Amino acid sequence: MLSREIVIRGLLIGGAAMLLASAFASAQIPSPSLHFHDIGPEAGLTTVPHSAPVKQYLVEMMGGGVGLFDCDNDGKLDIVTVTDSTVDTYLHGGELMVTLYHQDTRPGGPVHFSDVTTASGLTTRGWGMGVAIGDFDNDGLPDIYVTGYGHNVLYRNLGGCRFEDVTASMKVAGGGFSVGAAWADYDRDGKLDLFVSRYVNTDLNHLPKPGDKGFQYQGLPMEVPVLNGETDLLFHNMGKGFEEAGKKAGVDNPDKRLGMGVVWGDYDHDGWPDLFVSNDMGPNFLYHNKHDGTFEEVGLISGTALSAEGRSMGNMAADFGDYDRTGALSLVVTRYGYQPMSLYKNQGEIGFNDRAPVAGLTRTEDQLVAWGAGFADFDNDGWSGIFVADGNVSSMVDKLPHDLKYREPIHLFRNQTNGTFAEVADASGLNDGVLHSRRGTAFGDIDNDGNVDVVVYNVGGPPSLFLNETKNSNHRVLFRLVGKKSNRAAIGARVIVTAGTLVQIDEVRGGGSYLSSNDQRLHFGLGAEPVMKQVKIEWPNGLVERLVNVAADKIYTVTEGEGITQTVKLSPSSGERRH
Repeated sequence: MLSREIVIRGLLIGGAAMLLASAFASAQIPSPSLHFHDIGPEAGLTTVPHSAPVKQYLVEMMGGGVGLFDCDNDGKLDIVTVTDSTVDTYLHGGELMVTLYHQDTRPGGPVHFSDVTTASGLTTRGWGMGVAIGDFDNDGLPDIYVTGYGHNVLYRNLGGCRFEDVTASMKVAGGGFSVGAAWADYDRDGKLDLFVSRYVNTDLNHLPKPGDKGFQYQGLPMEVPVLNGETDLLFHNMGKGFEEAGKKAGVDNPDKRLGMGVVWGDYDHDGWPDLFVSNDMGPNFLYHNKHDGTFEEVGLISGTALSAEGRSMGNMAADFGDYDRTGALSLVVTRYGYQPMSLYKNQGEIGFNDRAPVAGLTRTEDQLVAWGAGFADFDNDGWSGIFVADGNVSSMVDKLPHDLKYREPIHLFRNQTNGTFAEVADASGLNDGVLHSRRGTAFGDIDNDGNVDVVVYNVGGPPSLFLNETKNSNHRVLFRLVGKKSNRAAIGARVIVTAGTLVQIDEVRGGGSYLSSNDQRLHFGLGAEPVMKQVKIEWPNGLVERLVNVAADKIYTVTEGEGITQTVKLSPSSGERRH
């Protein structure tokens, strides 16, 4: 349990005790409409990956992921996206597995990126699927792990956005059909470990053909998943390399369910990271951390394995978040078409209850083929909405007489602060312009203005960058945490912010959404409150720090045991700069 505690007082006007108030008693202020604008092309996100024009095989349909991170520690987020490939190209060596866009925005100028992939040394070839960002060697530089078919890649950051492939020496190549990945320090030894989910057992040298078993979807010549999966992997960080410890830890998936999304989160708030894995066509896993290097699988007894009706579903992605401000991490899970998403409300010792139906998330018109998703407070009112990226698996489905099309609209569910959500994607501009078939999503403040932006993977095209141009008077804050005894990236740290009568929580994570990684700075919308009464930080190693009377509208760097070590004022809003 968390035990040691430090209190930092007098940041503005003196000490303050933590306010213990109900989240639903929080005072709300009117907030104007959300507004996003896709600036991807004009911002330099123009690299078009090589991909199959008509996707027939699972390996062609699954990717890919997106990562937001600051590769050179210059204070601006950069973007890494998985690249696509074709079966023939892979069999002849494959493509570069990722594309790296470095942000070179000038002060006061429009957001801009440059493709620096080759110059950065990200030149290993294969077939990329997902990305997970984490500082595995605790040198202060974020590293990149790329999952893919056949082999995975670990890139060590050398500084200045230059990387080297250390997969072989670190013993993390994996293999098979790896998809999701996420970092966490599951044994709290100060070193990041890595979980990798794997999908079906398939051989690109011997793929099925029309007429074969598993190669027909509603009359179309497409490969469909069969219950022939692979075990999952847990790479335990030994310092000079990793040891595969999935079976020893009890997370190896011996039944070989079809692993997809991966997210770590301390759902029972005992100070130890737990693991959720979404499985396609089967029950999900919720692994409870037993504090001894092993886990207990509690998906069924916790209520998170199946749908509200008790059915196995085509689960895609998941994210933890305290959407109802009760102080407990709940779960959202996306699914295949005509299968409603789940919103598993955390009810403490009695487990989770799927509240999606009463929350307004299960309308038939919203049941598209949903992939990347996540909680974020897009209008800074203190309440997290839910963003969902949609898109079908192949353009061939457009020949079928149903409503699920290849290119599908995005969903954005705005939190109504009473346990329900309203769908506002069209009104917010997210579906202006050409639709795409989308996959992974990553959330973060691209232009450091305190608004959460979204980068989305588009199949067969460059990514979208939805700049959040919402204008209102709400306050906001970002925290960048730096571990000392804990892992350097502070993955697993929990921050509890009290502002007015609203208490919010979030945790630093090294992966999430669908095969993606978010900005690891924690963002909090504060509504009308210009000052946070208290900021409580629970570090992964057990240390607790309290900051009191902290001003809003800043980006704070907090170093473990030292309090605030850097303060940067938020930039003018993106809307002000564009107009």
